Amino acid sequence: MTKCDYYEVLEVNQNASGTEIKKSYRRLAIQYHPDKNPGDAAAESKFKELSEAYAILSDAQKRATYDQFGHAGVNGVGGFSSGGFSGAPFEDIFGDIFGDIFGGGGSRRGQRVQRGDDLRYNLTISFEEAAFGTEKNLQLPRKQACETCHGSGARAGTEARTCETCRGAGQVRYQQGFFTMTRPCPDCHGQGKIIADPCPDCRGTGQVKSKRTVALKVPAGVEDGIRLKLNSEGDAGSQGGPPGDLYVVISVEEHSIFKRDGQDVICEVPISFVQAALGCDLKVPTLEGQLNLKVPAGTQTGKVFKLSGKGIVALQGRNRRGDQLVVLKVEVPTKMNALQRELLEDFAKASGEDIHPQAKGFFDKVKELFD
Repeated sequence: MTKCDYYEVLEVNQNASGTEIKKSYRRLAIQYHPDKNPGDAAAESKFKELSEAYAILSDAQKRATYDQFGHAGVNGVGGFSSGGFSGAPFEDIFGDIFGDIFGGGGSRRGQRVQRGDDLRYNLTISFEEAAFGTEKNLQLPRKQACETCHGSGARAGTEARTCETCRGAGQVRYQQGFFTMTRPCPDCHGQGKIIADPCPDCRGTGQVKSKRTVALKVPAGVEDGIRLKLNSEGDAGSQGGPPGDLYVVISVEEHSIFKRDGQDVICEVPISFVQAALGCDLKVPTLEGQLNLKVPAGTQTGKVFKLSGKGIVALQGRNRRGDQLVVLKVEVPTKMNALQRELLEDFAKASGEDIHPQAKGFFDKVKELFD
């Protein structure tokens, strides 16, 4: 059975932000939740479809793969399978979205331990670096656990006390209609503990700003706009929680000679009309140096020559390289001296029409059209 587009399922466009995707999922999931539609198989199916779409589009790496390869790229990754939900645990998704709506699985949001934020780094590399791969050391400003208080936020020798309002849950519950609602505790702001004597270095946050050098290996074949994920290289989590991830967005500089088309490299090479008419041996540039190209006599402008295996390696684990396409552009001289002009005029008188078969054929058709 053909799957629907995940963006259509969540009723968002492909440029939607993470916040917009989350908001739309939350609205639709409440509408189709089985608790609100008991015995409705269609609503249950729609609810599962929404959760599958959100599992992919809420994850930056999975979303990038889906944008590039569609459903084929994410089969078995965070979706539904015949055995049920796979990938991110079902309760993790609901803990993120429904923690303040349904209760139950939402208790995860009330825990004091919280995962750190994901970070984004924009990296510009050269055309050659994208083609062959490279290694970079990234200087990243990010949050890390405070060494003075070891991330607790409390001054050395003291400790935080459990919040009496929520009893350490970080959330308080209240009833609204037939729903049991939860929201962050107003006294501890969802932390579950209250720090009476905060650490002077981190001011009670348990985190400090720092700079860290991260080594990044850029694989051969990356394209402009691709995102690379480095696990656990984002901001540190609070209260000892796990760190977030780092997403490196690649920008590839334009090249002065080469252009890219998938795995192929295109290079336009100018030649004189004398070289095109008589033929010549031409040195053409490639990503790995110059190669000799034999240009036959009578070559027309726009003629394409293929240099097999001189393109770019495919990124998705395949060893085959693309080709280089050499496009010849015949140049007509813009300035001539008297002798050159005279020789060309003599050449034109001697040649007649027989040496220009394309032009002769074209004007014969024009003559037939208007006669």
